Amino acid sequence: MMEKLEELKEAITQKNVILFVGAGVSRNLGLPNFSELIDKVAELLGYAPEIFKSLSNYQSLLEYYKIKKKSIGELRSYMDIKWHDSTIKIEKSDIHKLIVQLGFPIIYTTNYDKWLEKAFDHYKEKYTKIVSVKDFVNIKDGVTQIIKFHGDFSDDDSIVLTESSYFERLEFSSPLDIKLRSDMLGKTILFIGYSLEDINMRFLIYKLNKIWSEYKEYRPKSFIFLTKPNEIEETVLKERGIISLVSDNDDPSKGLFDFLSSFK
Repeated sequence: MMEKLEELKEAITQKNVILFVGAGVSRNLGLPNFSELIDKVAELLGYAPEIFKSLSNYQSLLEYYKIKKKSIGELRSYMDIKWHDSTIKIEKSDIHKLIVQLGFPIIYTTNYDKWLEKAFDHYKEKYTKIVSVKDFVNIKDGVTQIIKFHGDFSDDDSIVLTESSYFERLEFSSPLDIKLRSDMLGKTILFIGYSLEDINMRFLIYKLNKIWSEYKEYRPKSFIFLTKPNEIEETVLKERGIISLVSDNDDPSKGLFDFLSSFK
């Protein structure tokens, strides 16, 4: 594992790593999980949460919410307020501090919240937020790009939350997808904060592997940080070109902090 870490460290030092940030990084700040969000959806629709959750999968339940409410506006407002509670202090997140300090040139995130941007603001580092194709004109050399791959609270239409929006995202043909295919050429990819049950992460890895299938000898190495070992999943990931780096710490947040700290 040490050899793999040294290789990744060298790529980070050379500013040649695309960082993918998942929900586990935001959970470090105490943000609600998806199950808690569905509880709120049930409340807004007048259902008992446990009964509501038993009726379908989360994306279908959110699709139902949008059909009944005609938009996700009210839910998005709730999420924006709840996810950005004034009691949350970004300076207390050592993980966010390390992400800023390590100077990744490109960060993709499937999180809706603004805490990556707030971390860059707090530590007075420049960044360009990219939500849609209209933001491409703001890209500047030497300035970190934060690409909101599943949307941003500033734009209801950008948020990938309902079943239909997930289906559209899985087509992998939007301007952001085209940008990703371009960005990843010649660059190492590192995934942090992702659950192995996250179908979006798994699909993305599958699609990346398909893109590189005819040029495997030219593909830069890609890595995922896992909070606990899983031989089956690690084998599947390896087959798809992803090297698993497994934490030896029982505390997921501490494990991720130690992992990122090793690259300073």
